[in-house]
Formats: sequence, C-alpha cells, structure tokens
Amino acid sequence: MKKIYSFKSSKSILSNFREKFNEFLIKIADVVAFLQIIFKNTFSKNFEGQEFLKQCYVIGNKSAGLISITGIIIGLVLTIQSRPPLVDFGAVAMLPGMVAVSLIREMGPVITALICAGKIGSSMGAELGSMRVTEQIDAMEVSNANPIKYLVVPRVLAATVMIPLLTLYADVIGIFGSWLGVNIKDDVSLTLFINQAFASVEFIDIIPAVIKSFFFGGVIGIVGCYKGYNAERGTESVGVAANSAVVTASLLVIIVDLVAVQITDLL
Repeated sequence: MKKIYSFKSSKSILSNFREKFNEFLIKIADVVAFLQIIFKNTFSKNFEGQEFLKQCYVIGNKSAGLISITGIIIGLVLTIQSRPPLVDFGAVAMLPGMVAVSLIREMGPVITALICAGKIGSSMGAELGSMRVTEQIDAMEVSNANPIKYLVVPRVLAATVMIPLLTLYADVIGIFGSWLGVNIKDDVSLTLFINQAFASVEFIDIIPAVIKSFFFGGVIGIVGCYKGYNAERGTESVGVAANSAVVTASLLVIIVDLVAVQITDLL
C-alpha cells in the first residue's frame, strides 16, 4: 500500500508540475501577444496625445509628494550613516561625492521605480480592472473603439516618460536632503556642497541610470495595464489585479536593475 501511495503521489506531483508549467507558458505567450498589440498601436495613426498628457500629469501629481519625502529621508539617512566612518579616516570631504554617486547610479532610480510600482502600478491595475469588471472595455470593443489604443498605450508611454523625470527629481531632492544631514554637525553652504557632490559624478554615472529608468517605467506601465486589462469577472478581481500589479512590477524592477548593473559593469 505504501508503494502504491508513493507512486500515485509522485504521479500527481508530476501532473501538477506539468499543468503549472503549461499555464506559465500560456501566460508568457499572452504577455508577448499583449506587447505586440501595444507596439502596433503605439506607432499607428491618430495617437491619443491628450490622454497621454493627462496620464503624464496624473503620474507626476500622484508620485511627486511621496518621492519628495522619500528622497529627503534617503539623503539624510545615507549621510548620517556614512559620516562616522569617513570621520574616522579623515575623509569627510568625500561625503558629498559619495552620496551623489550612490543616489544617481542606484538608489535614486530603484527607489523611485519601487515607489511608482506601488502608486502607479496599483492605480493602473485597479482602474483598468474596474473598467473590465463593469464591462466598459467590452462596450468599447463592441462599439468598434480600440481600448488598447485609448486606455493602454497612453498609460504605458506616460509611465515610460515620467519615471525618468521623477528619478532626476528624486536625485536632486536626495542631494538636498544630504546637505541637510551634513549641516546637522557641520556648517557647509549649499553651493560648496553641490560643487563637491558633482565633482565626483561622471557622465557614465548619469546616462545608464536614466536609460534603465525608461525600462523601469515601461515595465511598470505594461504590468499595471496588463493586470488590469485582463482582470477576471467579480469585484474582488480588481483588488487582485492591483495587488498583483504591484508585486510583479516590483520584482521585475529588481530584475531589470540586476541586468542593467551587469551590462554597465561590462561597458
């Protein structure tokens, strides 16, 4: 009996694995088809410029406040935590440059993308999910309108454009927060601090960070729109779509950052 039970258990585990794997492949194919439709409608005629500008304003307006607070706190914490070791080695003058390079190369883009994944990704997932549940998207399809062109493409492009701008804004706010942190113990003018900070920043530090921010924005916009657009029926599916959009977008941001760091090191 034990052998039969063991054989049946292993067989059921194998079948479950095959089923999950097939579902994964189907999901990948569905995502690729969704990306193809987005790409096709992005370069088609009659681009929804007004909706694109509206989504840019919404993304910036929703995220600017939280990014401002987060940027100042990151700059403060990074400065306060890094100052004591530099004091021990007599290298306090390197603090502005170290903070600036850390913010511009890594912390600014990643923290901004994760914040936007929570704010923007969940918003897109919930908004499009509610439209799917209330059959507004179905009504657009029946009336021969193109919901991908009007609802998805402007949101994806707005996220792709706005997140690099928000990243640059977060870098500036973070450096200002670092200046505040330095002035807790010392008395340094803002002009001197900025000159010391950007003396250590090179061209190669800025360009890769900005480029990967575009990919962060594209990932967040695509994931948020995909989860909301393909939400299932039922009111609880709106929450599921929003939550899944945040988790998936955050994970993909970390993966994209890992790949970008490896490419940057090779260059």
